[in-house]
Amino acid sequence: MTKYVIIVPDGAADFPLDVFDGQTVLEAADIPNIDSICIEGRQGIVKTIPKGMAAGSDVAQMSLLGYDPKKFYSGRAPIEAAAMGIEVTPDDWIFRCNLVTFSDKVMADHSAGHISTDEARKLIEELAATMADDPRIKFYPGVSYRHLCVISDINFKVTTVPPHDIIGGKISKNLPKGKNSDFLNDMMSQSQRFFANHDINRVRRDLGENPVSSIWLWGQGKKAMMERFSARFGVRGAAITAVDLVRGLAKLVHFDLIEVEGATGYLDTNYKGKGEAAIEAIKKYDFVFVHIEAPDEAGHSGDAEAKKKAMEQIDKHIVGPVHEALKEYDSYRILVLPDHPTPVETQAHSDEPVPFAMAGDGIKGILEKPFSEENGHESGFRIECGHEMMEYFLKV
Repeated sequence: MTKYVIIVPDGAADFPLDVFDGQTVLEAADIPNIDSICIEGRQGIVKTIPKGMAAGSDVAQMSLLGYDPKKFYSGRAPIEAAAMGIEVTPDDWIFRCNLVTFSDKVMADHSAGHISTDEARKLIEELAATMADDPRIKFYPGVSYRHLCVISDINFKVTTVPPHDIIGGKISKNLPKGKNSDFLNDMMSQSQRFFANHDINRVRRDLGENPVSSIWLWGQGKKAMMERFSARFGVRGAAITAVDLVRGLAKLVHFDLIEVEGATGYLDTNYKGKGEAAIEAIKKYDFVFVHIEAPDEAGHSGDAEAKKKAMEQIDKHIVGPVHEALKEYDSYRILVLPDHPTPVETQAHSDEPVPFAMAGDGIKGILEKPFSEENGHESGFRIECGHEMMEYFLKV
């Protein structure tokens, strides 16, 4: 039986940067293991964001798993609700609820300084208590700045904006718009009044940390439904991730979730632990999906050096050891690719195609050059519909 592994350094693709003398992060980083996959196997580019859809990890990751977002996507928040095991009715609306920082009426930080989970939970729970007289609203605390809000008995037709895509943008221009958007904007205004003088914010200001200015509601949708991966592709899978979005997708396609101690979904994540967990998972499962959020977080922070370092850690502690372990099996394939670009200069997701590197049984090379956006294009191998890559990877 062939063993399959996909490793996803989230948001790793980028544009040429002056800080790296015109190189992209992938070109500047020391990533010999990913480069060897390109040279031994095959590289190309794939468009993970369908035309007309927002450049989000939700859409891109769904494509990478082999599901057409135009058919299966219902919003980001419903996917995360699946990860958290939240029971909703088909009529409920689910919103992602970030804790964010405003400064001079602009979005200064989509994560309120990557607030701790304990602080965030206290703020969300106390905010929920102030709105408890409205039974239509329910809050569900998550990890750090990432939370959910479920609203019942209201029909929304709204446009919302991800906070990480408007860093430095004016708040007034990016508030929810459309049918019943006033309800959401009122909730956000209430949160601002509640958070303004909260003890947690006083301490955070004293420590020079970003305070929580507001909740930010976005990513809305209704209950998500997806086909079982094993029925669709004939292999049994597991996922390794610290991010609720990917956990939710994994649950929706009936992957087993493998927990890794110290996996944070941030730059300080346990890279070595993820690599070791993947190697163990290969023994039990046909297909292992490894997701690492760190490059995306560095991109949103505008930190090119941190993004480069994250890629080097992924290459050293995950890609290299996993590839070596796969060589012990009679048949294997490995695929490494970002889900979308998160350029350091814009600090926001982009919908450009991303490079991929693939090696293993039946994979023949095209271009013997290192992993990069430019070389992916030069290979001439382009997959136009991202969700079709899975079929190619498994069946080529």
